[in-house]
Amino acid sequence: MSKGISELLVHTGEEVFAFSPKLLVSIGIFLAFYLIGLIIKKITTKLATKADRDKSKVIRLIGSALKIVVIIVGLITALGTLGVDVTAMVAGLGLTGFALGFALKDALSNLLAGMLILFYHPFRCGDRIKVAGCEGVVTNINLRYTELDGGDAEFLIPNSICFTNWVAVSKGRNEE
Repeated sequence: MSKGISELLVHTGEEVFAFSPKLLVSIGIFLAFYLIGLIIKKITTKLATKADRDKSKVIRLIGSALKIVVIIVGLITALGTLGVDVTAMVAGLGLTGFALGFALKDALSNLLAGMLILFYHPFRCGDRIKVAGCEGVVTNINLRYTELDGGDAEFLIPNSICFTNWVAVSKGRNEE
């Protein structure tokens, strides 16, 4: 009985010794991708501090998204190096991304339109605009919607509407 246990322990030790280089390389790969993600986040944060307030929001969002993508790619690469079959995981991530994109298409459309509005400034806070039958002074622009003060009413216009429809901006624009 003790001979069988000792053989099992020796065999297990040999397997662990043979597997440890793969494990160390995988951990190194993941840490390298993690550090790259942190560097990207730090660079985008530094760029955001030099940009104006609206562009800063967009740059910070892009930096956070890039960091997450780099870390996920690093995790998948590290698992592949360990010998894990990652094809099903990659396919699952692709299908999940497609399903989420389809389910959240309106929210993503508003988010991307908000990023473009904040980055290109077709109108700014303080401008008087008319869009989709609503008219008022822009009080706030965020990543989801644009807020208009119409005097007797406040309008929350989804950014995708502001981006895809015509917008009339009054001549007395506030230039910053």
